Amino acid sequence: MKRLFDIVFSTAVLILFLPFGILIALLISIESRGGIFYSQERVGRNESTFKLFKFRTMRRNADRLGKLTIGMRDPRITRVGYFLRKTKLDEFPQFVNVLIGDMSVVGPRPEVRDYVDLYTAEEKKVLHVRPGITDYASLEFYAENELLGTSENPNETYVKEIMPAKLKLNMKYIQEAGFLTDLKVIKRTFFKMFS
Repeated sequence: MKRLFDIVFSTAVLILFLPFGILIALLISIESRGGIFYSQERVGRNESTFKLFKFRTMRRNADRLGKLTIGMRDPRITRVGYFLRKTKLDEFPQFVNVLIGDMSVVGPRPEVRDYVDLYTAEEKKVLHVRPGITDYASLEFYAENELLGTSENPNETYVKEIMPAKLKLNMKYIQEAGFLTDLKVIKRTFFKMFS
């Protein structure tokens, strides 16, 4: 039932979002050189890797300077990218990931391999389920970039404070997972985006 919901929901979102997606693509291409989309290898279910899609919000090759985005005023972020990140519209191409089965609409956010390699055996249980676009941790750490922007050592703050807290919320989601839980998370995410 969850997979069927993912297919129907992601198809509907992609169709409805298409006109906005075309506009966003034009704005990205006008402001800076590089592709419209950005893909990054993430770790999914059963530790398999896949390419996660987003609208490009940074200047070309910006990820070579680090995988974490430090604050919303990170100089690598374009003006269009700032708006996309603030509204979370940069995440919409991930509905393609949902459609092809790499991700689910609701589930633990997929991490890059560098951070997954730091998981304990207990924390690796989050890799037993399909990762998602949103979940409890996404809602709790909606302004994660801004939080990291105030840290003297963003990577250490992420690894020692944010990541463990997110993984606890991931485990909570797995324990409470169900259709009604997913609907509640989607509803809360929608209101968070437009509040």
